[in-house]
Amino acid sequence: MPNPRPAVVCYPVATLPHPDMATLAAARQHLTQVGEIIVPPREAGAFEVPAGHFFRIVSIEGPQVGDLNLFNATDLNERFFSGKTRALHATHLTTGHRMWSTLPFLRPLATITRNTLDWYGWDEDGGGVHDVIGTRCDPYTHHLLSGGDEYHHCCHSNLSRALATARGLDVRDAELLVHDVLNVFMCTGFTRDTHQYFMKASPVQPGDFLEFVAEIDLLGVLSACPGGDCSSTHSSDAAQCHPLKVEILRPTDAFLAGWRQPARNGYSRTHGVG
Repeated sequence: MPNPRPAVVCYPVATLPHPDMATLAAARQHLTQVGEIIVPPREAGAFEVPAGHFFRIVSIEGPQVGDLNLFNATDLNERFFSGKTRALHATHLTTGHRMWSTLPFLRPLATITRNTLDWYGWDEDGGGVHDVIGTRCDPYTHHLLSGGDEYHHCCHSNLSRALATARGLDVRDAELLVHDVLNVFMCTGFTRDTHQYFMKASPVQPGDFLEFVAEIDLLGVLSACPGGDCSSTHSSDAAQCHPLKVEILRPTDAFLAGWRQPARNGYSRTHGVG
């Protein structure tokens, strides 16, 4: 039955702290690459980015989707909060949007400074690129839907192994820290009839990239999804997959000298008690 009352945006963001995009645009004109990793197909890799530095996730050989986790490099309890990021910004992220951290911290971890797929917008199916609605492919859902098959290169497993290696953790402990992702380069939406989550071929091509500035010292973990461009399947070895590259970029000393990390959220955490 139609509801005549208007839709209301849940979180009006007029008072949300906004990044200084003009200053960031000027800073990104003078970046020097200081590191990189190559993430193999159906695997994940970890990398660190100091506060005020930039990083890019780059398509290098063919269309490939990546699943990104971000952590405070000095406190893994503070990590990316995809649900709140979605609520504050949109289902799909682009230039100027920020990746917010979990409660009780709730501050920007990274800000998107360049998206070479900005042009895609929304397609005829309602699909967009770089979503924060999908959770990550995982071996538990695969086990459930496949009737018991075990597959160890789902993004959840990839991220768990890479985080365990980077921080010297047992993989079972690491997976408890792995969280819902930014689906980099992935083209997704909801079907208009049943409102189910869908994926379609990513428009990403070699040379495309998604660029961020690290708001705090970051540990990133990126999985090259076993679905490849996610045009047909995931959580299997059937799709053609390609590597992804992460570049770490240093701005000028003058820019870094003026960098200020965002403060942790100021709420008292009393929750009305005491």
